[in-house]
Amino acid sequence: MNQLTAFLCFILLAAAVQAEEITLYSHRHYKVDDALFAHFTEKTGIRINVVKAKADELIERLKAEGEQTKADVFMTADAGKLHRAKVAGLLQPIESPVLESRIPPALRDPEHHWFGFTMRARVIVYAVDRVDVDSLSTYEQLARDAWYGRVLVRSSSNIYNQSLLASLIAARGKDAATRWARAVRSNMSRPPQGSDRDQIRAVAAGLGDVALVNTYYVGLLLNSTSEKDRAAGRAVGVFFPNQEGRGTHVNISGAGVTAGASNPEAAVGLLEFLVSDHAQSRFPQATYEYPVVEGVPWSDLLSGWGQFKADSLNVAELGGLNSTAVRSFDLAGWE
Repeated sequence: MNQLTAFLCFILLAAAVQAEEITLYSHRHYKVDDALFAHFTEKTGIRINVVKAKADELIERLKAEGEQTKADVFMTADAGKLHRAKVAGLLQPIESPVLESRIPPALRDPEHHWFGFTMRARVIVYAVDRVDVDSLSTYEQLARDAWYGRVLVRSSSNIYNQSLLASLIAARGKDAATRWARAVRSNMSRPPQGSDRDQIRAVAAGLGDVALVNTYYVGLLLNSTSEKDRAAGRAVGVFFPNQEGRGTHVNISGAGVTAGASNPEAAVGLLEFLVSDHAQSRFPQATYEYPVVEGVPWSDLLSGWGQFKADSLNVAELGGLNSTAVRSFDLAGWE
């Protein structure tokens, strides 16, 4: 019996006394998720009713519904959002030897309220025709005068940027992180605007030389149906910062069982399925995210970017430092 079969048998037995349906509140919007949910249903008989909306909208909905919620699982991107749900009392701690053994401690809540199932790296992308890769080293380096008018980054209201600054606060302290944010804002070639994909497109168009983005957005552009977007993806290189120090900042997509779940056993079973070898192997190919389970093969694209050292900071701390990061951005004038 292979590992996936064993997982599914466990899930089926654990959920047998429960209803045949669970409800998932999800901020994710990938076709591969739907395919995996269908596979889970095929193997277990447990249907998944998926409700999709933005993370903050789902959190407010869970607050309003309270114990009457129909949601069994809350799923979203970024540990900051999961931390927000935990602090609001919307998630329950669970015990799962499968989740604890397969997910690295740094990528899950220490109190077991939520667990990461994919990993993203926030990197520096650079114009391959204008930037010498040897001139890149750290996030901190982007605050230097040499990068004046050359940096592209999205708004400080974006949770990915907030979590990046939270990691800098953890590493350097609030004052140093605020100084960094102020200097990077001064070095931007234009006011913060658009998505991560827009930053890559802007580098390709010559509006700046480097940008801070999540790796999977490069993958999405390279595999776009638009030739213009594919060309933008080819115009940039991926650089993993801080390899000689703490490592590159990483974050997750993750999920937890809601406090009001009516089918917690089946909900845990879905989380365990998402870290099975079968599910983990799909993410690098379909969403260009990294698997969290060690030993699961990466796609050729991710492998082509190279191995990298990830920051060992527990991503749960990103949520705890979020409000401090927001204040630092405000002090820095990073709109």
